[in-house]
Amino acid sequence: MIEIKNKQILIDGKPQLIMCGEIHYFRLDREGWQDRIDKLKLSGCNAVATYVPWVIHEPVEGQIDLAGETRPELDLRAFIDLCRENDLYFFVRPGPFIMAEMKNEGLPYWVYEKHPEIIPTGWDKQPATTKTVDYLHPGFLADVKSWYEAVMEIVAPRLYPDGNIIAFQLDNEIGMLSWVSNCPDLTDFVLDDFSVWLSGTYDVEALRQRYPFDLSDKHVRNQAVRSPHETYSLSLMKDLGYFMRNRFAKYIAVLREYAEEFGAKDIPFVVNIHGTGGGRGFTFPIGISQLYESYTQGPGYLSGSDIYFGDLTIETFQDLYLINGFMDAVHLPDQPLTSVEFNCGDGNFGNNLSGRYDPSAADFKTRMCIAQGNRLLNYYLFAGGRNYRFDTSLDDGNDRIAFTGEHHGFAAPVGPEGKLNYTFPRMARSIKTMMAVSDKLAAMDEERDNISFAFIPDYYMTEYRYPQSEKMRTVLSNIEANRGSGSWESMGRAMLLMGYRFGAVDIQNKPLSVEETAVLALPSAKYMAASIQRKLVGYLETGGRVLLFGEVPQFDMEGNPCTFLADALGVSVAGEKRDSSDYYLSLNPVNWAAPRPETRTHFAQILESDNATPLLKVYGTDEVCAVDAVVGKGRAVVIAAAYPCDLAFYTSVFEQLGARAKLTHDCEEHGIFSTSTANAEGERFIHLLNLDGFDKTLKVYSEGVALFGGRELLLQSKEGAMLPVGVKLDVGEIVYSTAEIMRVEDDEIEFHLTQVQDVIAFRSDEEIAESSDYEVEYADGLALVHSKKHSKVDSQLVVKFN
Repeated sequence: MIEIKNKQILIDGKPQLIMCGEIHYFRLDREGWQDRIDKLKLSGCNAVATYVPWVIHEPVEGQIDLAGETRPELDLRAFIDLCRENDLYFFVRPGPFIMAEMKNEGLPYWVYEKHPEIIPTGWDKQPATTKTVDYLHPGFLADVKSWYEAVMEIVAPRLYPDGNIIAFQLDNEIGMLSWVSNCPDLTDFVLDDFSVWLSGTYDVEALRQRYPFDLSDKHVRNQAVRSPHETYSLSLMKDLGYFMRNRFAKYIAVLREYAEEFGAKDIPFVVNIHGTGGGRGFTFPIGISQLYESYTQGPGYLSGSDIYFGDLTIETFQDLYLINGFMDAVHLPDQPLTSVEFNCGDGNFGNNLSGRYDPSAADFKTRMCIAQGNRLLNYYLFAGGRNYRFDTSLDDGNDRIAFTGEHHGFAAPVGPEGKLNYTFPRMARSIKTMMAVSDKLAAMDEERDNISFAFIPDYYMTEYRYPQSEKMRTVLSNIEANRGSGSWESMGRAMLLMGYRFGAVDIQNKPLSVEETAVLALPSAKYMAASIQRKLVGYLETGGRVLLFGEVPQFDMEGNPCTFLADALGVSVAGEKRDSSDYYLSLNPVNWAAPRPETRTHFAQILESDNATPLLKVYGTDEVCAVDAVVGKGRAVVIAAAYPCDLAFYTSVFEQLGARAKLTHDCEEHGIFSTSTANAEGERFIHLLNLDGFDKTLKVYSEGVALFGGRELLLQSKEGAMLPVGVKLDVGEIVYSTAEIMRVEDDEIEFHLTQVQDVIAFRSDEEIAESSDYEVEYADGLALVHSKKHSKVDSQLVVKFN
């Protein structure tokens, strides 16, 4: 039995860590399946994932081949069974949409031909620029149901515990195509649904005030929605976003209903979230927002991220940390983090040598995600392959099943022809490191300090904007300027470099209390819903402490004046300053923020207050753009300016607010990410990443007490370490170790060395065997194993017990 409980994945009652590799059986000769599975096992993975493309299994309506009758590699049953013979779990992803560079994103051509009415109509009644469909159209759903029935004939008998299938994905990246093309689905059928939704959401008078046209007149209504007037454009933007959230959730519920009707039970249903782009995570929360109601509508769902970063560097590392935090913030209490498209390989997606990721890329991302509580990672794409030609010509330039040419997965760690690329060894090492102690990690949670990052889903409900609307442009440009890049690049990065381990809190939809969140880091735009402003005021009045970064809100999300938060802070907005080609806007810290050097910036919101203490002033005018304000029992530091990631400045801010980092180090160089995980028994791992290309030395402290026997650690360039503290194994307890655990057997433990001379401290009744590779010192009830190997020469050490 598979359960989702306490943010864990339980299989037969035991917490599990699932490390998948995506292998597309349909892109390989059947004879090559075992070779790719062998390489997946070599990497340390314990599961296989794959899409099941409708477009190739049913190219002609009613002629479904899932048994390999037309092509041997289409035998889904045989592939799943082969994975089981290799003791691997299986994660099945049958769409109906799969993307994966397949033609039509995986839908059969005949679906579009049969149902032309499902192809979306966009703004100004323009045709959709991407091949998406009306998900809830009855004709489309009828065909999807038939597809699910056929797939479930293969899947149902192989569900765990009778088989090895442990998870089932419902569709893929729902809503993504409409978002990236800014082309909402505005077909007649959808707008009929929209009218029903509006009538159920607002009373007659409220609707009349929001929309100055007759919703019952379809022609008038459709024209008014597709080409909205400025008088109601912001109302429409909000309502359309909420309506589509609800519609996506209904679609997911229908797909789950089909899967369950045909035999799916006691396994999680996965909804994956899209949104990373350009190697950054700024837009990823758009997917969290779009699908918010889909994966939180009931028990049994998992949400999975699509993580498409390149290298994890000092520039990008906070993006991944925040993405994981935001996902966790919106989850139901039992839902764990997962990532179902976890980018790996070398980045050479287009086969033009444009990508050249560092070997640390997948390793670093794996380490951070596992440290933050991810219980399933699916390495995508693990193995490349080829795109065969359809039997019937499409006359589209290559007639192949996908648009990448003959080969597919050029960037994968296992290339199209089965060759391992340079990223494979490092990726495999990190997977094996996690799997060596997977029973521990699967039940561990990140330890957190007394600070949280605020998440407002509606700040990311910006996927549909009418191109002709100046009001939409004004609101969205302000929200986009404040929600991500500014606060993530400055406040978020500073918090992590200062050693804060923090989660996120959904301050829009969930309670906000001082007991749960002592200090709140709040990205804030000029626009913020009245309900959220009131919630923040209540939080401050009862003793909450806030760092507000961005702008003090002046309007609600529909552009109406709204100053509940500003009034509570005792400030008013008097204007703003922006730099220009001949005006070099500069800020001077004052009062407790001083002394600090004058700082250049590009934006400052000018604040006036009779009571708040000024912290930043504009050079030349002394206008105030940052204040320290007391609100009831609480306190707020407001930085209404684009202030840079100045660690000394933020240290003073967080000290004033009472936030304290309990896991610290003494390295003077920044560029180190650190966190810790622990379980109910008090076992811990200290997770360290050196994001820079040079070695660093440091001592690590927990609440001021030096760890690892007070030893100074060497953190090698672009390397990570997951070091055990108080970890109990059958042979005894590892009190601490400067080396990573790589393999645990009954009478020996393999370690990956990280130092010039590693030390492993055991407390054990077992006798440690002699070895030429180490010497044992007994002191204070501990057996200290001192490695004789230099980690840069030979990083493997096996400690044996008699």
